[in-house]
Amino acid sequence: MFKTIKALVLREVRYKEADRILTLLSAEEGKLTAKARGALRKSSRTGAATQQLTYAEMTLFANKGKWTVNEASVLEGFDGLRTDLEAFALGSYFAECLEALSVEDEPDAELMQLGLNSLYALSRGLCEARLIKAAFELRLMCLSGYAPDLTACACCGGEPRDPVFHPSDGRVYCRTCPHGGGTLPLGGEALAAMRYISSAPAKKLLSFSLGDEGASALAAVAESYLLRQTERRFGTLDYYKQVRLQNIE
Repeated sequence: MFKTIKALVLREVRYKEADRILTLLSAEEGKLTAKARGALRKSSRTGAATQQLTYAEMTLFANKGKWTVNEASVLEGFDGLRTDLEAFALGSYFAECLEALSVEDEPDAELMQLGLNSLYALSRGLCEARLIKAAFELRLMCLSGYAPDLTACACCGGEPRDPVFHPSDGRVYCRTCPHGGGTLPLGGEALAAMRYISSAPAKKLLSFSLGDEGASALAAVAESYLLRQTERRFGTLDYYKQVRLQNIE
């Protein structure tokens, strides 16, 4: 059986001498694994389209429950990521997050769109990288069933005064209200941004602006919330931070 899909290559692993094992994300099929035979050969017609962080149209062949790439052509190569190691490292983190939180063979058009929009913005430099990262992390949590409760202070029920955020329970509090410790400073500007990111139309996800203090608070809260809720480490995040630190130095 042949099937043509549009898919984002989340991960590629070399197999034998010239093959690739791909982890793909598509709106039609969700997350799936496919083999790209001979993709590493210079003469391969599927080589470019089966690289990590490439959005491609692929014709897959199914045999005994396993997929093989028969044809593939690049739809979006996110070329800006190929010439910037820091941006590529961050894009790889996005891909690892999508792989971790997507479900095998379960279509998810919203998750797919979030990945594509975030990688496109990153590759074109449409927004500051830390804001793209924070928006991606928070929206990913919302789409994956971990939406934080940002409506009011979880203690007094009012609009949070000098708000802080608790990454363990995903709720916001007034700084002076009892919250059990372990909170991160948020502030009104970053709280407004979180509320926007949680419900904004996909195409306008990055249509917000923050001052440096608010951006720093949002970045810290979004990353901490994702790590706390997923209860795992991401090797690509550690690598991204190493590359970013080297660039700063």
